[in-house]
Parts: sequence; structure tokens; C-alpha cells
Amino acid sequence: MLDIVSIILIGISLSMDTFSLSLSLSSIINYKYMKIIPLSVGIFHFFMPLFGNIIGINIIKIFNIVNDLVLGIILVLLGIDLLINFFKKEDITIKLSLIGVLLFSLSVSIDSFSVGIGINNITNSYYVAAFIFAIISCLFTFLGLFLGKYLNKIIGKYALLFGSFLLIILGVFYIF
Repeated sequence: MLDIVSIILIGISLSMDTFSLSLSLSSIINYKYMKIIPLSVGIFHFFMPLFGNIIGINIIKIFNIVNDLVLGIILVLLGIDLLINFFKKEDITIKLSLIGVLLFSLSVSIDSFSVGIGINNITNSYYVAAFIFAIISCLFTFLGLFLGKYLNKIIGKYALLFGSFLLIILGVFYIF
């Protein structure tokens, strides 16, 4: 039971940057991207943790590292990275072509790759975890794009703040 709760909470945390960026993108996209962007983000959030898991298993075997420590450190570092992004004052611009959509999807799913490195400490069902990450990120991306015109000024980057604290708390939980 704790496994599925952890996976869902990590999936929500991983989707906060996507949600926040989707809120800001909503003002510059047209209707056709409302379907393409969430699907692309979901696909990347499915495959990136699986790739990270393959690499993570090999790193842990080579260096004989404790799984809990690896996952905890990765989650804390991701949370700190989200906090840093929260306080940056730069606007993100993206050219919305197929390449732009793929680059956006890749950029918001790199954190899923990092979580994949230590995911074997939470569950042995890597594909289920990746599927949950994909579904949650797809939904959060769609919600961000759909609600963005209305909520961008109210919520905006605070979604990143929530996600960063959630990742740091989960990371500390796995370290200790």
C-alpha cells in the first residue's frame, strides 16, 4: 500500500513542473496542441523512468550503493532544483512545432529519469510506476493547459513550490 501511495505522490511531484509550465503555455498555444502536448509529456514520463531504472540498477551494482540512500538523495536534489526554479525570474519561451513539443516533453521529464534511477527501492513493478507517472503527468499537463488562461496569475509557479516540498519530504523519508 505504501508503494502505491509513494508512487502516486512522486508522480504528482514530478508533474508539478509540467503543470506550472503548462499554465504559462496556455496563453500561446492553439487547440491542436491541447491534445498533442499532454500525450507527448505522458509518453516521455513513461519511458524516462524506465531508462533511468536500467542505468540506476547498473550504477548500484557497480558501486555497491544502498538503494534507499540513492533514491532519497535524488528526490531531495530534485526538490531543491524545483525550489531554485521557483525563485528564478526568467520566462520560458518555446517554439510550438513538433520539435518544440518534443523538447518541452523531454525537458519536463528529465526528473522522471532521475527518479527511475532509484525506483527499484520503492517497487519492483517498474512498468506500473512508469504508467502511473505517465497518466498523472498527462493529466496535469492537460489541466495546466486547460486551466491556464484562468489560473496562471493565481497559482502560477506555486505549483512548483508544492512539488519541491513534496519531493524533499519524500527524499528525507527514504534517506532516514
